[in-house]
Amino acid sequence: MYKCLVILSVFAAACAQMLLKQGARQNYAGFWRQYLNPWVIGGYAIMAGSLILNIFCMSHGVQVKEVSVIESLSYLFVPCLAWGLFKEKITKRKGIAILVIIIGVIIFFQ
Repeated sequence: MYKCLVILSVFAAACAQMLLKQGARQNYAGFWRQYLNPWVIGGYAIMAGSLILNIFCMSHGVQVKEVSVIESLSYLFVPCLAWGLFKEKITKRKGIAILVIIIGVIIFFQ
């Protein structure tokens, strides 16, 4: 169950990156407004929640080596979310790389 929470944590971190990207796409007047807008603050808040969830899972028996392997799923989540939200392209080469990462995660947990 805690490994599933780590996967949720990785997905949350990927969503946080999408919020940060959206915040970076906005043009605000002034330095502070550019870096302290609702998108960026929301992204960092979700990222902090992801970190706390990771710590919670590790305190309940998920090993660091398992967490680091599960976190590689961000290489799947981030491109897919970026494709869906920002129309960023996933090339054939990137698709193959994502597939290799997924296979690696599966092999690790066999």
